[in-house]
Amino acid sequence: MKAIIRHTGLALIFGCFLLSACKMGKDYVRPALPLTDTFRGSNQTTDSTTIADIPWNDFFTDSMLTMLIDSAIVNNYDMQTALKNIEIANQSLRQSRAAFLPEIEAQLGGTNHQWRSRDFYGSPSSGWYDQEGEGSPPENLFMYQSQYASSIGVSWELDIWGKLRRQKESALAEYLQTFEARKAIQTSLVAAIAEGYYNLLMLDAQLEVAQRNLKLNDSTLQIVKLQRDAGEVSSLAIQQTQSQMLVAASLIPQLEQDIAIQENSLRALTGRMPDSVYRSSALMDWRMQGAYDAGVPLQLLVNRPDVREAELTLRAANAEVGVAQAYRYPSLTIEASGGINAMLPQNWFNIPGALFGGIISGVTQPIFAGRRLKTQHEIAKLERDKAEISFQQTVMDAVHEVTNALVMVEKLNEQHAIAEQRVATAQLGVKNANLLFKSGEATYLEVITAQSNALNSELDLVSVKQQQLNAKVTLYRALGGGWK
Repeated sequence: MKAIIRHTGLALIFGCFLLSACKMGKDYVRPALPLTDTFRGSNQTTDSTTIADIPWNDFFTDSMLTMLIDSAIVNNYDMQTALKNIEIANQSLRQSRAAFLPEIEAQLGGTNHQWRSRDFYGSPSSGWYDQEGEGSPPENLFMYQSQYASSIGVSWELDIWGKLRRQKESALAEYLQTFEARKAIQTSLVAAIAEGYYNLLMLDAQLEVAQRNLKLNDSTLQIVKLQRDAGEVSSLAIQQTQSQMLVAASLIPQLEQDIAIQENSLRALTGRMPDSVYRSSALMDWRMQGAYDAGVPLQLLVNRPDVREAELTLRAANAEVGVAQAYRYPSLTIEASGGINAMLPQNWFNIPGALFGGIISGVTQPIFAGRRLKTQHEIAKLERDKAEISFQQTVMDAVHEVTNALVMVEKLNEQHAIAEQRVATAQLGVKNANLLFKSGEATYLEVITAQSNALNSELDLVSVKQQQLNAKVTLYRALGGGWK
Protein backbone atom coordinates (compact mmCIF):
# COMPACT_ATOMS: atom_id res chain seq x y z
CA MET A 1 0.00 0.00 0.00
CA LYS A 2 2.79 2.40 0.93
CA ALA A 3 4.51 1.60 -2.35
CA ILE A 4 1.34 2.41 -4.28
CA ILE A 5 0.98 5.74 -2.48
CA ARG A 6 4.64 6.56 -3.07
CA HIS A 7 4.48 5.76 -6.77
CA THR A 8 1.22 7.65 -7.12
CA GLY A 9 2.79 10.70 -5.49
CA LEU A 10 5.82 10.50 -7.75
CA ALA A 11 3.57 10.21 -10.79
CA LEU A 12 1.60 13.24 -9.66
CA ILE A 13 4.75 15.31 -9.17
CA PHE A 14 6.14 14.17 -12.52
CA GLY A 15 2.87 15.03 -14.20
CA CYS A 16 2.91 18.50 -12.64
CA PHE A 17 6.36 19.17 -14.01
CA LEU A 18 5.29 17.99 -17.45
CA LEU A 19 2.33 20.32 -17.33
CA SER A 20 4.61 23.15 -16.20
CA ALA A 21 6.43 22.81 -19.49
CA CYS A 22 3.26 24.03 -21.24
CA LYS A 23 3.01 27.71 -21.98
CA MET A 24 -0.06 29.55 -23.19
CA GLY A 25 0.12 32.04 -26.02
CA LYS A 26 2.60 32.34 -28.89
CA ASP A 27 6.18 33.45 -28.51
CA TYR A 28 6.87 36.92 -29.89
CA VAL A 29 7.82 37.19 -33.56
CA ARG A 30 8.51 40.58 -35.10
CA PRO A 31 5.75 41.40 -37.61
CA ALA A 32 6.51 42.09 -41.25
CA LEU A 33 7.55 45.68 -41.89
CA PRO A 34 7.38 47.27 -45.36
CA LEU A 35 10.88 48.76 -45.13
CA THR A 36 12.70 49.83 -48.27
CA ASP A 37 16.40 49.17 -48.85
CA THR A 38 17.29 52.87 -48.83
CA PHE A 39 15.87 56.21 -47.81
CA ARG A 40 14.45 58.33 -50.59
CA GLY A 41 17.20 60.56 -51.90
CA SER A 42 19.96 58.45 -50.32
CA ASN A 43 22.50 56.44 -52.30
CA GLN A 44 23.41 54.06 -49.46
CA THR A 45 22.28 50.52 -50.25
CA THR A 46 24.08 48.51 -47.54
CA ASP A 47 24.54 48.82 -43.80
CA SER A 48 27.06 51.53 -43.07
CA THR A 49 28.00 53.93 -40.37
CA THR A 50 25.24 56.38 -39.62
CA ILE A 51 25.56 59.66 -37.76
CA ALA A 52 23.22 58.16 -35.14
CA ASP A 53 26.18 56.03 -33.99
CA ILE A 54 28.16 59.16 -33.13
CA PRO A 55 27.91 60.11 -29.41
CA TRP A 56 26.30 63.49 -28.93
CA ASN A 57 29.45 65.00 -27.34
CA ASP A 58 31.35 64.15 -30.53
CA PHE A 59 28.61 65.18 -32.94
CA PHE A 60 28.33 68.67 -31.41
CA THR A 61 31.67 70.45 -31.26
CA ASP A 62 30.70 73.77 -29.64
CA SER A 63 32.04 73.68 -26.07
CA MET A 64 29.18 75.75 -24.59
CA LEU A 65 26.58 73.64 -26.36
CA THR A 66 28.04 70.41 -24.99
CA MET A 67 28.09 71.91 -21.49
CA LEU A 68 24.41 72.82 -21.78
CA ILE A 69 23.50 69.33 -22.99
CA ASP A 70 25.50 67.66 -20.24
CA SER A 71 23.82 69.84 -17.62
CA ALA A 72 20.36 69.09 -19.06
CA ILE A 73 20.91 65.31 -18.98
CA VAL A 74 21.75 65.52 -15.28
CA ASN A 75 19.31 68.19 -14.08
CA ASN A 76 16.32 68.13 -16.44
CA TYR A 77 13.14 67.21 -14.57
CA ASP A 78 11.81 64.96 -17.33
CA MET A 79 15.06 62.99 -17.23
CA GLN A 80 14.84 62.65 -13.45
CA THR A 81 11.24 61.43 -13.75
CA ALA A 82 12.33 58.88 -16.37
CA LEU A 83 14.94 57.50 -13.97
CA LYS A 84 12.27 57.10 -11.28
CA ASN A 85 10.07 55.24 -13.79
CA ILE A 86 12.97 52.84 -14.39
CA GLU A 87 13.21 52.17 -10.65
CA ILE A 88 9.44 51.58 -10.43
CA ALA A 89 9.53 49.13 -13.35
CA ASN A 90 12.50 47.37 -11.77
CA GLN A 91 10.46 46.76 -8.63
CA SER A 92 7.63 45.28 -10.71
CA LEU A 93 10.11 43.03 -12.52
CA ARG A 94 11.47 41.76 -9.22
CA GLN A 95 7.93 41.03 -8.08
CA SER A 96 7.25 39.00 -11.23
CA ARG A 97 10.37 36.92 -10.58
CA ALA A 98 9.36 36.37 -6.94
CA ALA A 99 6.02 34.95 -8.10
CA PHE A 100 7.81 31.66 -8.89
CA LEU A 101 8.74 31.22 -5.21
CA PRO A 102 6.42 29.94 -2.48
CA GLU A 103 4.72 32.44 -0.21
CA ILE A 104 5.62 32.00 3.45
CA GLU A 105 3.64 33.40 6.36
CA ALA A 106 4.50 33.10 10.03
CA GLN A 107 2.30 33.50 13.10
CA LEU A 108 4.10 33.80 16.42
CA GLY A 109 2.45 33.71 19.84
CA GLY A 110 -1.13 33.78 18.63
CA THR A 111 -3.92 33.42 21.20
CA ASN A 112 -7.41 32.42 20.15
CA HIS A 113 -10.48 32.63 22.41
CA GLN A 114 -13.74 31.03 21.34
CA TRP A 115 -17.07 31.34 23.12
CA ARG A 116 -19.14 28.21 22.78
CA SER A 117 -22.95 27.95 22.81
CA ARG A 118 -24.93 25.68 25.12
CA ASP A 119 -25.41 23.20 22.28
CA PHE A 120 -21.63 22.87 21.65
CA TYR A 121 -19.44 20.40 23.47
CA GLY A 122 -17.17 21.38 26.32
CA SER A 123 -13.64 20.37 27.22
CA PRO A 124 -11.34 20.44 30.25
CA SER A 125 -9.90 23.73 29.08
CA SER A 126 -13.31 25.40 28.91
CA GLY A 127 -14.09 28.19 31.31
CA TRP A 128 -17.61 28.34 32.79
CA TYR A 129 -19.63 31.48 33.25
CA ASP A 130 -22.10 31.05 36.11
CA GLN A 131 -23.21 34.63 36.37
CA GLU A 132 -23.48 37.65 34.15
CA GLY A 133 -21.11 40.52 34.66
CA GLU A 134 -18.60 42.71 32.87
CA GLY A 135 -17.08 40.79 30.03
CA SER A 136 -19.64 37.99 30.26
CA PRO A 137 -20.79 36.41 27.01
CA PRO A 138 -24.34 36.63 25.74
CA GLU A 139 -26.99 34.45 27.35
CA ASN A 140 -26.77 31.71 24.73
CA LEU A 141 -23.01 31.30 25.46
CA PHE A 142 -21.90 29.57 28.57
CA MET A 143 -18.23 28.71 28.07
CA TYR A 144 -15.12 29.72 26.18
CA GLN A 145 -12.09 27.91 24.84
CA SER A 146 -8.50 29.18 24.51
CA GLN A 147 -5.85 28.10 22.04
CA TYR A 148 -2.20 29.17 21.93
CA ALA A 149 -0.40 28.63 18.65
CA SER A 150 2.66 29.55 16.56
CA SER A 151 2.85 28.38 12.97
CA ILE A 152 4.50 28.75 9.57
CA GLY A 153 2.47 28.36 6.39
CA VAL A 154 3.74 27.86 2.83
CA SER A 155 1.64 28.37 -0.31
CA TRP A 156 2.99 27.61 -3.78
CA GLU A 157 1.18 27.89 -7.11
CA LEU A 158 2.69 25.66 -9.79
CA ASP A 159 3.15 27.45 -13.08
CA ILE A 160 1.37 24.78 -15.09
CA TRP A 161 0.34 26.84 -18.11
CA GLY A 162 3.21 29.32 -18.08
CA LYS A 163 1.10 32.13 -16.66
CA LEU A 164 3.86 33.30 -14.34
CA ARG A 165 6.44 33.08 -17.11
CA ARG A 166 4.28 35.19 -19.40
CA GLN A 167 3.77 37.69 -16.59
CA LYS A 168 7.54 37.85 -16.13
CA GLU A 169 7.99 38.29 -19.89
CA SER A 170 5.51 41.19 -19.86
CA ALA A 171 7.16 42.78 -16.82
CA LEU A 172 10.59 42.50 -18.45
CA ALA A 173 9.32 44.19 -21.62
CA GLU A 174 7.77 46.99 -19.57
CA TYR A 175 11.01 47.36 -17.62
CA LEU A 176 13.03 47.68 -20.84
CA GLN A 177 10.43 50.15 -22.12
CA THR A 178 11.39 52.57 -19.35
CA PHE A 179 15.00 52.52 -20.56
CA GLU A 180 13.89 53.28 -24.11
CA ALA A 181 11.60 56.02 -22.80
CA ARG A 182 14.57 57.59 -21.01
CA LYS A 183 16.62 57.36 -24.22
CA ALA A 184 13.78 58.97 -26.18
CA ILE A 185 13.59 61.80 -23.67
CA GLN A 186 17.35 62.32 -23.88
CA THR A 187 17.27 62.28 -27.68
CA SER A 188 14.54 64.93 -27.73
CA LEU A 189 16.29 66.91 -25.01
CA VAL A 190 19.61 66.95 -26.86
CA ALA A 191 17.84 68.11 -30.02
CA ALA A 192 15.87 70.79 -28.15
CA ILE A 193 19.04 72.16 -26.51
CA ALA A 194 20.92 72.23 -29.82
CA GLU A 195 18.06 73.90 -31.70
CA GLY A 196 17.61 76.45 -28.90
CA TYR A 197 21.33 77.23 -28.90
CA TYR A 198 21.42 77.64 -32.68
CA ASN A 199 18.35 79.85 -32.49
CA LEU A 200 20.21 81.96 -29.94
CA LEU A 201 23.16 82.29 -32.32
CA MET A 202 20.75 83.31 -35.09
CA LEU A 203 19.20 86.02 -32.90
CA ASP A 204 22.69 87.29 -32.06
CA ALA A 205 23.54 87.49 -35.75
CA GLN A 206 20.26 89.22 -36.61
CA LEU A 207 20.85 91.73 -33.80
CA GLU A 208 24.28 92.44 -35.21
CA VAL A 209 22.79 92.96 -38.69
CA ALA A 210 20.11 95.31 -37.32
CA GLN A 211 22.66 97.36 -35.37
CA ARG A 212 24.99 97.62 -38.37
CA ASN A 213 22.15 98.71 -40.66
CA LEU A 214 20.99 101.23 -38.07
CA LYS A 215 24.41 102.88 -38.15
CA LEU A 216 24.36 102.84 -41.94
CA ASN A 217 20.90 104.41 -42.03
CA ASP A 218 21.97 107.06 -39.53
CA SER A 219 24.95 107.93 -41.74
CA THR A 220 22.60 108.25 -44.72
CA LEU A 221 20.24 110.44 -42.69
CA GLN A 222 23.06 112.85 -41.85
CA ILE A 223 23.90 113.20 -45.54
CA VAL A 224 20.25 113.84 -46.44
CA LYS A 225 20.04 116.52 -43.74
CA LEU A 226 23.06 118.27 -45.24
CA GLN A 227 21.44 118.12 -48.67
CA ARG A 228 18.20 119.50 -47.22
CA ASP A 229 20.13 122.38 -45.65
CA ALA A 230 21.73 123.00 -49.06
CA GLY A 231 18.26 123.03 -50.66
CA GLU A 232 18.94 119.95 -52.78
CA VAL A 233 16.17 117.80 -51.24
CA SER A 234 12.95 118.48 -49.35
CA SER A 235 11.92 117.52 -45.79
CA LEU A 236 10.12 114.54 -47.28
CA ALA A 237 13.51 112.98 -47.98
CA ILE A 238 14.43 113.28 -44.28
CA GLN A 239 11.12 111.75 -43.20
CA GLN A 240 11.48 108.76 -45.51
CA THR A 241 15.09 108.21 -44.50
CA GLN A 242 14.14 108.39 -40.82
CA SER A 243 11.33 105.93 -41.44
CA GLN A 244 13.81 103.46 -42.94
CA MET A 245 16.15 103.97 -39.99
CA LEU A 246 13.32 103.32 -37.51
CA VAL A 247 12.59 100.00 -39.22
CA ALA A 248 16.10 98.85 -38.35
CA ALA A 249 15.86 100.42 -34.88
CA SER A 250 12.57 98.64 -34.08
CA LEU A 251 14.19 95.27 -34.71
CA ILE A 252 16.73 95.77 -31.91
CA PRO A 253 14.43 95.67 -28.84
CA GLN A 254 12.40 92.87 -30.39
CA LEU A 255 15.54 90.79 -30.97
CA GLU A 256 16.84 91.57 -27.48
CA GLN A 257 13.53 90.36 -26.06
CA ASP A 258 13.72 87.14 -28.10
CA ILE A 259 17.31 86.58 -26.96
CA ALA A 260 16.37 86.88 -23.28
CA ILE A 261 13.42 84.51 -23.69
CA GLN A 262 15.56 81.98 -25.58
CA GLU A 263 18.24 82.11 -22.88
CA ASN A 264 15.62 81.48 -20.22
CA SER A 265 14.22 78.56 -22.20
CA LEU A 266 17.65 76.96 -22.44
CA ARG A 267 18.20 77.45 -18.72
CA ALA A 268 14.82 75.84 -18.00
CA LEU A 269 15.77 72.77 -20.03
CA THR A 270 18.93 72.44 -17.97
CA GLY A 271 16.93 72.64 -14.74
CA ARG A 272 18.32 76.01 -13.73
CA MET A 273 16.88 79.44 -12.93
CA PRO A 274 16.69 82.20 -15.62
CA ASP A 275 20.00 83.81 -16.50
CA SER A 276 22.18 84.71 -19.49
CA VAL A 277 23.85 82.00 -21.58
CA TYR A 278 27.42 82.33 -22.76
CA ARG A 279 28.09 81.71 -26.46
CA SER A 280 31.43 80.22 -27.45
CA SER A 281 30.93 80.72 -31.20
CA ALA A 282 29.05 82.80 -33.76
CA LEU A 283 26.46 81.53 -36.21
CA MET A 284 28.43 82.40 -39.32
CA ASP A 285 31.49 80.51 -38.02
CA TRP A 286 29.74 77.22 -38.71
CA ARG A 287 30.45 75.34 -41.93
CA MET A 288 27.95 72.75 -43.08
CA GLN A 289 28.65 69.41 -44.73
CA GLY A 290 27.15 68.67 -48.09
CA ALA A 291 25.63 65.37 -46.90
CA TYR A 292 25.46 63.12 -43.84
CA ASP A 293 25.55 59.34 -43.53
CA ALA A 294 21.99 58.15 -42.95
CA GLY A 295 22.48 54.40 -43.14
CA VAL A 296 19.49 52.27 -44.15
CA PRO A 297 15.91 52.13 -42.79
CA LEU A 298 16.50 48.78 -41.05
CA GLN A 299 18.91 50.47 -38.65
CA LEU A 300 16.05 52.53 -37.21
CA LEU A 301 14.87 49.40 -35.39
CA VAL A 302 18.07 49.51 -33.37
CA ASN A 303 18.84 53.22 -33.12
CA ARG A 304 15.43 54.87 -32.58
CA PRO A 305 14.34 54.65 -28.92
CA ASP A 306 10.68 55.28 -29.77
CA VAL A 307 10.73 52.43 -32.30
CA ARG A 308 12.31 50.09 -29.77
CA GLU A 309 9.80 51.21 -27.14
CA ALA A 310 6.90 50.51 -29.50
CA GLU A 311 8.23 47.02 -30.19
CA LEU A 312 8.61 46.34 -26.46
CA THR A 313 5.01 47.44 -26.00
CA LEU A 314 4.07 44.84 -28.59
CA ARG A 315 6.14 42.22 -26.75
CA ALA A 316 4.35 42.99 -23.48
CA ALA A 317 0.93 42.85 -25.16
CA ASN A 318 1.84 39.52 -26.77
CA ALA A 319 2.78 38.09 -23.35
CA GLU A 320 -0.46 39.39 -21.81
CA VAL A 321 -2.40 37.28 -24.33
CA GLY A 322 -0.75 34.19 -22.84
CA VAL A 323 -1.53 35.37 -19.31
CA ALA A 324 -5.20 35.92 -20.14
CA GLN A 325 -5.40 32.51 -21.81
CA ALA A 326 -3.77 30.75 -18.84
CA TYR A 327 -6.39 32.17 -16.47
CA ARG A 328 -9.01 30.10 -18.30
CA TYR A 329 -7.33 26.83 -17.29
CA PRO A 330 -7.06 25.09 -13.90
CA SER A 331 -4.50 26.28 -11.38
CA LEU A 332 -2.73 23.91 -8.97
CA THR A 333 -1.80 25.20 -5.53
CA ILE A 334 0.06 23.37 -2.78
CA GLU A 335 -0.27 24.62 0.77
CA ALA A 336 1.59 23.35 3.82
CA SER A 337 1.56 24.52 7.41
CA GLY A 338 3.15 23.43 10.67
CA GLY A 339 3.99 24.64 14.13
CA ILE A 340 2.97 24.21 17.76
CA ASN A 341 -0.37 24.71 19.47
CA ALA A 342 -1.96 23.88 22.79
CA MET A 343 -5.15 24.52 24.70
CA LEU A 344 -3.27 25.41 27.88
CA PRO A 345 -0.30 27.84 28.00
CA GLN A 346 1.82 25.44 30.03
CA ASN A 347 1.54 22.81 27.29
CA TRP A 348 2.61 25.16 24.49
CA PHE A 349 6.20 23.91 24.32
CA ASN A 350 5.37 20.30 25.15
CA ILE A 351 7.24 18.84 22.17
CA PRO A 352 6.44 16.63 20.31
CA GLY A 353 2.99 16.60 21.83
CA ALA A 354 2.25 20.21 20.83
CA LEU A 355 3.49 19.85 17.24
CA PHE A 356 1.02 19.93 14.36
CA GLY A 357 1.29 19.99 10.58
CA GLY A 358 -0.67 19.58 7.39
CA ILE A 359 -0.46 19.72 3.59
CA ILE A 360 -3.19 20.54 1.14
CA SER A 361 -3.12 20.50 -2.64
CA GLY A 362 -5.96 21.74 -4.74
CA VAL A 363 -6.93 22.37 -8.33
CA THR A 364 -9.04 25.43 -9.05
CA GLN A 365 -11.03 25.51 -12.27
CA PRO A 366 -13.14 28.60 -13.11
CA ILE A 367 -16.65 27.61 -14.21
CA PHE A 368 -19.16 30.43 -14.02
CA ALA A 369 -16.42 33.04 -14.67
CA GLY A 370 -15.79 31.53 -18.09
CA ARG A 371 -17.41 34.33 -20.08
CA ARG A 372 -15.50 37.01 -18.17
CA LEU A 373 -12.20 35.19 -18.68
CA LYS A 374 -12.93 34.61 -22.35
CA THR A 375 -13.73 38.31 -22.77
CA GLN A 376 -10.45 39.24 -21.11
CA HIS A 377 -8.61 36.86 -23.45
CA GLU A 378 -10.27 38.34 -26.54
CA ILE A 379 -9.54 41.88 -25.36
CA ALA A 380 -5.89 40.93 -24.76
CA LYS A 381 -5.64 39.69 -28.36
CA LEU A 382 -7.16 42.92 -29.66
CA GLU A 383 -4.75 44.97 -27.52
CA ARG A 384 -1.92 42.99 -29.06
CA ASP A 385 -3.23 43.82 -32.56
CA LYS A 386 -3.39 47.49 -31.60
CA ALA A 387 0.20 47.38 -30.33
CA GLU A 388 1.31 45.82 -33.62
CA ILE A 389 -0.40 48.56 -35.62
CA SER A 390 1.20 51.21 -33.39
CA PHE A 391 4.63 49.61 -33.88
CA GLN A 392 4.25 49.57 -37.66
CA GLN A 393 3.08 53.18 -37.67
CA THR A 394 6.02 54.27 -35.48
CA VAL A 395 8.45 52.65 -37.92
CA MET A 396 6.77 54.33 -40.89
CA ASP A 397 6.78 57.72 -39.15
CA ALA A 398 10.49 57.29 -38.40
CA VAL A 399 11.29 56.57 -42.06
CA HIS A 400 9.30 59.63 -43.15
CA GLU A 401 11.08 61.84 -40.62
CA VAL A 402 14.50 60.74 -41.86
CA THR A 403 13.49 61.20 -45.49
CA ASN A 404 12.14 64.69 -44.85
CA ALA A 405 15.28 65.63 -42.93
CA LEU A 406 17.49 64.46 -45.80
CA VAL A 407 15.49 66.64 -48.20
CA MET A 408 15.79 69.60 -45.82
CA VAL A 409 19.57 69.25 -45.57
CA GLU A 410 19.98 69.07 -49.35
CA LYS A 411 17.64 71.92 -50.26
CA LEU A 412 18.80 74.24 -47.46
CA ASN A 413 22.34 73.89 -48.76
CA GLU A 414 21.07 75.14 -52.12
CA GLN A 415 19.12 77.97 -50.45
CA HIS A 416 22.20 79.01 -48.47
CA ALA A 417 24.28 79.32 -51.63
CA ILE A 418 21.60 81.53 -53.21
CA ALA A 419 21.23 83.61 -50.04
CA GLU A 420 24.99 84.29 -49.97
CA GLN A 421 24.87 85.52 -53.57
CA ARG A 422 21.88 87.70 -52.72
CA VAL A 423 23.72 89.28 -49.78
CA ALA A 424 26.81 89.95 -51.88
CA THR A 425 24.66 91.58 -54.58
CA ALA A 426 22.72 93.68 -52.04
CA GLN A 427 25.87 94.90 -50.31
CA LEU A 428 27.38 95.89 -53.66
CA GLY A 429 24.14 97.72 -54.46
CA VAL A 430 24.38 99.70 -51.19
CA LYS A 431 27.96 100.61 -51.92
CA ASN A 432 27.20 101.80 -55.45
CA ALA A 433 24.04 103.64 -54.38
CA ASN A 434 25.95 105.57 -51.73
CA LEU A 435 28.67 106.54 -54.21
CA LEU A 436 26.13 107.67 -56.79
CA PHE A 437 24.11 109.50 -54.15
CA LYS A 438 27.13 111.43 -52.96
CA SER A 439 27.96 112.39 -56.53
CA GLY A 440 24.37 113.43 -57.21
CA GLU A 441 23.68 110.67 -59.73
CA ALA A 442 21.23 108.73 -57.51
CA THR A 443 18.31 109.79 -55.39
CA TYR A 444 17.87 109.14 -51.67
CA LEU A 445 15.05 106.73 -52.57
CA GLU A 446 17.49 104.51 -54.42
CA VAL A 447 19.79 104.54 -51.39
CA ILE A 448 16.91 103.64 -49.04
CA THR A 449 15.81 100.83 -51.34
CA ALA A 450 19.34 99.43 -51.55
CA GLN A 451 19.72 99.54 -47.75
CA SER A 452 16.34 97.85 -47.24
CA ASN A 453 17.28 95.07 -49.67
CA ALA A 454 20.59 94.59 -47.88
CA LEU A 455 18.90 94.37 -44.47
CA ASN A 456 16.36 91.81 -45.64
CA SER A 457 18.90 89.70 -47.53
CA GLU A 458 21.27 89.56 -44.54
CA LEU A 459 18.45 88.64 -42.17
CA ASP A 460 17.34 85.91 -44.60
CA LEU A 461 20.90 84.55 -44.86
CA VAL A 462 21.11 84.29 -41.08
CA SER A 463 17.74 82.53 -40.98
CA VAL A 464 18.76 80.01 -43.65
CA LYS A 465 21.99 79.33 -41.77
CA GLN A 466 20.05 78.58 -38.61
CA GLN A 467 17.67 76.32 -40.55
CA GLN A 468 20.67 74.43 -41.90
CA LEU A 469 21.96 73.76 -38.39
CA ASN A 470 18.50 72.73 -37.21
CA ALA A 471 18.12 70.39 -40.20
CA LYS A 472 21.34 68.70 -39.17
CA VAL A 473 19.97 68.28 -35.64
CA THR A 474 16.63 67.03 -36.99
CA LEU A 475 18.37 64.38 -39.10
CA TYR A 476 20.52 63.33 -36.15
CA ARG A 477 17.45 62.93 -33.92
CA ALA A 478 15.38 61.23 -36.65
CA LEU A 479 18.08 58.61 -37.12
CA GLY A 480 18.08 57.94 -33.37
CA GLY A 481 21.13 59.91 -32.37
CA GLY A 482 21.55 61.65 -29.04
CA TRP A 483 21.16 58.90 -26.43
CA LYS A 484 24.66 57.42 -26.75
